Amino acid sequence: MSKKKDLMKNTIIIFCGKVCTQLISFFLLPLYTGYLATKDYGIVDLITTYVTLLVPIITLELEMSIFRFLVDSRNKDKEIKKLMSNNFFILLIALSIFIILYLIVTSFWKFDYRFLILIDIVICTLDGNFLQVARGMGKTLDFSISCIITGAFTIISNILLIAILKLGAVGMIASMTLANGLGALYLFVRLKLYSLINFKLVDKNLIKSMYRYSIPLVPNGISWWIVNVSDRTIISFVLGAAANGVYAISNKFPTILSSLLGIFNLSWSESAALHINSSDRDEFFSDVSNTITKLFTSLGVGMIACMPFIFPILINSKYNAAYNQIPILVLGAVFNVIICLYNGIYIAKKLTKQVASVTIIGAIVNILVNVVLIKYLGLYAASISTALAYFVMMLYRFIDLKKYMTIKYEKGLFIKTILIFSFSIILYYQNNLILNIINLLVVVIYAIILNKNFLVFSKKIITNKFVRK
Repeated sequence: MSKKKDLMKNTIIIFCGKVCTQLISFFLLPLYTGYLATKDYGIVDLITTYVTLLVPIITLELEMSIFRFLVDSRNKDKEIKKLMSNNFFILLIALSIFIILYLIVTSFWKFDYRFLILIDIVICTLDGNFLQVARGMGKTLDFSISCIITGAFTIISNILLIAILKLGAVGMIASMTLANGLGALYLFVRLKLYSLINFKLVDKNLIKSMYRYSIPLVPNGISWWIVNVSDRTIISFVLGAAANGVYAISNKFPTILSSLLGIFNLSWSESAALHINSSDRDEFFSDVSNTITKLFTSLGVGMIACMPFIFPILINSKYNAAYNQIPILVLGAVFNVIICLYNGIYIAKKLTKQVASVTIIGAIVNILVNVVLIKYLGLYAASISTALAYFVMMLYRFIDLKKYMTIKYEKGLFIKTILIFSFSIILYYQNNLILNIINLLVVVIYAIILNKNFLVFSKKIITNKFVRK
């Protein structure tokens, strides 16, 4: 029970911070769709997509390695300083090499916003690394405050640069860069990271150990990128930037699930690493898997039921074509929940090679289905290929994990999930107000019944925390 309480506590703290950055784009949708043309939004989305690809490649997933190594070295000041010194050394070398190569390439291949994009990549690399350092040190509150700073400044700078100064795509990119820079600066000062830099402590053997852990995650990260966002590249090439803008908007809603999962996953990966060798680990991991699967499937089907009422309010009519893609993408996001639950276990056991292998399979499925179907189905090909790739990865993970651990699910859970999703999606596409209301009522009742134990558990924690002080 204490393990579960710690997991929930960390999740709540992280949620308070990450919700500011992970969900901020959702709340800014009226601003983006109102002031940016579909083509401009599609271009910015494509740039953001490639930045997310490059950042982990530049450092060979160093941020994941430093997090995992710091978890094992908490309260050991000398080891922390040694780890951080090597971390900064690698960052310095990696970013220097990247900047030189980038400037050489862009001197021959010139494109819009290239210098702004370079600054954005460097800032995002530092911010991502510092965030994982904060997590590895157990500084969850500072992690969250950094995210809050980033989120708050994102709102302010977006309104200033896009709505007031009318800078369009340039304003949106600059806004993200400045916001991430402030978040990184806060952590650098607050955690006194500057005091942990001593290049005399650079250790080749330690660097090799860190990279033995992180390098297998690079193809995994690339494959995740392909599964998640290669659709944008194919859509832009075949259907045009405007179609990519529409697809990007349809992705914003299931991204809420992915963002919430990402928030949970930050605390989950820590709990998994801390308790992977506990005597009751199978029971603990089964309990968490059941709880999170039920919670996120309820959120997913709930999102589908709410969409007929929310979409017209938040989204400008020029993006209406995005509406039909949402249920398919939400279904894929739910498959992704189970995948990430299993990934946390593999990462905790340091089985990074196994993590990469299945993601590569998903990437291949995604690309093949997308390329074959996009000329015939248009945007539907991108949605279907993503959902199918997630399903294949989930099934593979479910089977492979039995080699290392026994996860027991409640009887009938997956059958109930299939039935409620089928019911909700069928009513969604009817575009009928009465059926939409029925859909919403049924889903709410289903979610309450399914998550009854979680709601009771949450109430007990809140009561014990705030009422009985």
